[in-house]
Amino acid sequence: MAEALQSAQADVLIDYTSAAAVKTNVRAAVRAGVHAVIGSSGLTSQDYQELDRLARDRGVGVIAAGNFSVMAAVLRRAASMAAQHLDRWEIIDYASDDKPDVPSGTSRELAEILAQVREPAVTVALSDLHGPVEARGAEVAGTQIHSVRLPSFAVTTEVVFGGPGERLIMRHDPGLTPAPYVAGTLLAVRHVDDVAGVRTGLDSLLFGEHTPDPGPSPQRTETAPPRPQPGGGQPRLRACRTLRSARTT
Repeated sequence: MAEALQSAQADVLIDYTSAAAVKTNVRAAVRAGVHAVIGSSGLTSQDYQELDRLARDRGVGVIAAGNFSVMAAVLRRAASMAAQHLDRWEIIDYASDDKPDVPSGTSRELAEILAQVREPAVTVALSDLHGPVEARGAEVAGTQIHSVRLPSFAVTTEVVFGGPGERLIMRHDPGLTPAPYVAGTLLAVRHVDDVAGVRTGLDSLLFGEHTPDPGPSPQRTETAPPRPQPGGGQPRLRACRTLRSARTT
């Protein structure tokens, strides 16, 4: 990766590879002074903290999102608003049967955003359960996430709020094409150089909020859409090196 970045005049690396490759790819890009847009899952909170320090030292911007769909970002925004008034929820994370990482980056990111509002109330603590505790899903940032892996799903995310006598269900259900993720990815490419350091979630661009698969394949260089510059100058972002998109996370 480091050699590839040195041989091409790239301003932005877009990484849609896999959990196994993303960390090495992005660190190489930041060290080379190349901004990064991350659409791959697999980085932990500690990874992002280390990456944020490195990016600030290099004056490089990084935008990472578990899901670059605009509708998925609206779901996260709506769910965080609901959590201000509703204190019980769980997340159901659907993906294809061949997706190895659980939970998906989309569901993990949603749980972390909700944790900034509050932790959900629990009637029966996990320690008081009778039976296998795994049946209650995995706890991420205080939220229980249940991962379903079956054919026909892309990455569907559902958050269920429950109260006495009623439920509120919010669900993002994308199709099997990459079309929903194109607009959000290009939005990130155009604005990744606005701020040095790591920004997580497409929400940071849409709402002005800052919130903390198959293996490698041949790479290609794509021209990023130009962003108008004051005085009619040349766009600052000339090109972006893209690693093949397998699926969103």
